[in-house]
Amino acid sequence: MKNFDVAIAGGGLIGGAIALELAQAGLRVGLFDRGEPGREASWASAGILSPAPESPGMIPMVPLGKASMNLYPGFVATVEEISGQRVEFRPSGTMDALFSHDAPRDLSTLIALHHGLGLKAEPLRPEDARELEPALNPDVEAAALRPEEASIDNRALTRAVLEAARQSGAEIFPEHGVDAIWREGGRCAGLRVHGEDVAAEWTVIAAGCFSANIAGVEAYAPVRPAKGQMVSLRAAEMKIERVLWSEKVYLVPRNDGRILAGATVEYVGFDKHVTAGAVNKILSDAIELAPGLANARIEETWAGLRPDSPDHLPILGPTDLDGLLMATGHFRSGVLLTPITARLIREWITEKRVSVDWDRLSPTRFAAARRETAV
Repeated sequence: MKNFDVAIAGGGLIGGAIALELAQAGLRVGLFDRGEPGREASWASAGILSPAPESPGMIPMVPLGKASMNLYPGFVATVEEISGQRVEFRPSGTMDALFSHDAPRDLSTLIALHHGLGLKAEPLRPEDARELEPALNPDVEAAALRPEEASIDNRALTRAVLEAARQSGAEIFPEHGVDAIWREGGRCAGLRVHGEDVAAEWTVIAAGCFSANIAGVEAYAPVRPAKGQMVSLRAAEMKIERVLWSEKVYLVPRNDGRILAGATVEYVGFDKHVTAGAVNKILSDAIELAPGLANARIEETWAGLRPDSPDHLPILGPTDLDGLLMATGHFRSGVLLTPITARLIREWITEKRVSVDWDRLSPTRFAAARRETAV
């Protein structure tokens, strides 16, 4: 029987980062993935690092996002040093481009919201926005610069994190799908992997949208897949320095000259097919934001499955089953929240305390809601 201090279900970016943190703390860590580690949502993301809420319901996540942004430079430095790999961290900021007739009012609202949440945002006149980003559509009415935001090559980061975890002593098991948690004596004693029991003092579920498929976890992690389709473009005559946003699309530059455009949000189960309609919409909206992309070459299209919770907030922390923790449901913010998620899980396991309040994200909130509904 395999035996670890910590057994982790899910070998994506978050699972790998947790394994790295715990291995660096001297714990024996086993990381189990249903397929090739790092090839699900971590591979499919755009790598935008922005703590700004996409909707009012996601405002409770802002403190966690800010804390994670503060950790990112050190996290990247550690991962690069241990793995010997570069991860393309671009702390260049992001820009919102506004095109509506109500752009001045929309800009004022956006700036006020960000400032109220303690996030930096600077208003830009159209001419100033286009001076910073000449690729922008000349029809831009207003813009906002968010200078403390960033982007990262999520695929490179995931590879480096997994290698750093290995170098730190974590054992990684590809093609080892987790069937269930293993209960013994009223506590979680580990994982059941292909019918074999894996013993662990602590068990962490970080299997993304597949978390709810692990028997015994359903009440704590009722996540479902939220499909996102994306397109990678290359435009030789056009350069974008920072992430560009409009109401319809985002553009993410990479150091090698590619520009990523995305992304859809679709609830179609575990289907990862790329569809003509989605690609057509992404391209149309991308060209509207940056007209020079009309001549860009399409290099790649893909789809991934984000783990979405019922309230769109992460599911993070200990459950009411001794020894079992959740780290899933990060929806569209998994890459952003990786450093703080790994830090908090490590703090709880090694110190029984956390440096950022995570009560609002407790896995028990769904189990409690189910009990109330049943009554």
